[in-house]
Amino acid sequence: MMLYKLATGIDKMEFETLVVSLTKGGAVEGMLLAAGIPLVSLEFRRSFSDLAEVVRLVRLLRGYRPDILQTWLYHADLLGLVAGKLAGVPVIGWNVRCSNMELAQYSLATRLIVRLLARLSRYPSFAVVNSSTGRRFHQERLGYVPKRWCYIPNGFDLVRFRPDQAARAAFRTELGLGDDTVAIGLVARYDPMKDHANFLMAAGALHKRHPGIQFVMAGKGVTRANETLCRLIDEHGLAGCVHCLGERADVARILAGMDIVSLTSAFGEGFPNILGEAMACGIPCVSTDVGDAAEIIGDTGMVVAPRDHQALARAWRQLIEIGTESRRALGLAARRRIEQRYGLSVVVGQYESLYQELGAACAA
Repeated sequence: MMLYKLATGIDKMEFETLVVSLTKGGAVEGMLLAAGIPLVSLEFRRSFSDLAEVVRLVRLLRGYRPDILQTWLYHADLLGLVAGKLAGVPVIGWNVRCSNMELAQYSLATRLIVRLLARLSRYPSFAVVNSSTGRRFHQERLGYVPKRWCYIPNGFDLVRFRPDQAARAAFRTELGLGDDTVAIGLVARYDPMKDHANFLMAAGALHKRHPGIQFVMAGKGVTRANETLCRLIDEHGLAGCVHCLGERADVARILAGMDIVSLTSAFGEGFPNILGEAMACGIPCVSTDVGDAAEIIGDTGMVVAPRDHQALARAWRQLIEIGTESRRALGLAARRRIEQRYGLSVVVGQYESLYQELGAACAA
């Protein structure tokens, strides 16, 4: 999402942008195309085992001849570095978007890529991190040694993400929720990092004391076709009060319809976008203490230990029992915090300054 916000917000008179998607499909690709952002999808297989895939990327880069190649996330960091060097791109930078990854949760291929990136990290011109936690983990635990670290937090579109009573009413009508029904949301792809099991265990615990609460989950893989999720919903007695929406492009509308938004990740987060987006919508958040979550939320919500579903349920209960007006006041304080610290124009400006500096050095 930060890539989308940067591509759409950057000064078009100063920078010409092309987004290269290694795989095809997904909500963000559609959003970029709808915004008129040039995008090429290479339709790589997820194994990235075919040399022809790298050759296609090299040819694309040679044809486009970028001054700067900015890659996002581990697989793109590796492929971009290799293809960028072969294509003669003058400046290649990585973008580190996570922190304490529990690599045992992922495939052998992913674990090998991360270890290889640590060995190759001296070759990029720079590495952007969106959290201080992420830099410490990659530098101290994984051994990353880029020529230059650049801290740029995530930024948020305060026009798109805002308190919106019309969006709240429309979304609640879609789900059949009354305005006075408390709804707790989790917007996250289905991934071990995001710990949907913890969310559902906490939901089960809360449901025993507040049976009228509704729980809304959205994200890639979060559908009724996910047998693991369905089993957990049934095990915790949540049939009828959990809504699984799958991947959606109307995240602002979903957030506006919530009373509380949670991040329940067990590990790996850097600067979680969803917290800033929810806070910009005026929704108080309860998050596990991962990445820079505590710094983002400040005193406008609550932070609990990862993998502690009882603590998560207690935090939800506290926000429910303080009542609607107190939650609304917390939500407005949360929006002010995002406005003051993480406005999108400020953050995009930091990327622009970095690119201008690198471009000038390259030209010289």
